[in-house]
Amino acid sequence: MIVDSHQHFWRLDRGDYTWLTPRLAPIYRDFGPTDLAPILARHGIDGTVLVQAAPTVGETDYMLTIAAQCGFVRGVVGWVDFDSAGAAAEIERLAENPKLKGLRPVIQDIADPDWMLKPALRPVFAALQHCRLRFDALLKPRHLAPFARFLGLYPDLPIVIDHGAKPAIAFRQFQDWAAGMRAIARDSRAFCKISGLVTEAGLDWRVEDLHPYLDLLVESFGPGRLMWGSDWPVVNLAGDYERWREVSLAYLARLNQAERSAILGGTAQTFYGL
Repeated sequence: MIVDSHQHFWRLDRGDYTWLTPRLAPIYRDFGPTDLAPILARHGIDGTVLVQAAPTVGETDYMLTIAAQCGFVRGVVGWVDFDSAGAAAEIERLAENPKLKGLRPVIQDIADPDWMLKPALRPVFAALQHCRLRFDALLKPRHLAPFARFLGLYPDLPIVIDHGAKPAIAFRQFQDWAAGMRAIARDSRAFCKISGLVTEAGLDWRVEDLHPYLDLLVESFGPGRLMWGSDWPVVNLAGDYERWREVSLAYLARLNQAERSAILGGTAQTFYGL
């Protein structure tokens, strides 16, 4: 199966996408399955993982409704308020739907970089494991040190790092990010998504800008722990689906067929149980 491991849908009139404002003009409109279907068909992509874009349980229910009606959405990564007293019960309710594959708190927007280490969250992560769900980690480079400690607390929780932990490619910041990602890849079983990189590279990004970061991820995690994602429609802020897909395939051409197949679908299929 060829899989896009990271895409979004949204409907502005829902009112829970507070980050989505008119200043983000290329993506400030509704995006749904009929917009994405022809793109997937052009690229021969069999299925996707639909990921939360709003910090509400209501949006998770909305995505699960779409997944029930849309054949190409093979799994959903939703959201629960991990700090809520009812978080574990909410996880159990949502997990009754087999299309729910994981959860993603919006760590990048939480002021405390050590938030994930709080002892009060341990019952919530226990519920995640009990329900056989995965954890999508939406990080930035400042989170890599506490995240390494977090991985030691939950060695049996299936975890994937979204967007390569959002390295500041536009500002050529590499060394500290690279050291953190190498350590995580070496010392844990965490997975990583090759997604969202062009948005971090800025509007005038060049293919060469991405190569050091892609090289580091492939070298450190290996194809068996990497999965490709479009981050559509957010990718439209720095190009579009077609350009990111084309650049990705050109880069991956240096790998053998088995390695490419893993990154382009096999890893996501195995990790999410699609």
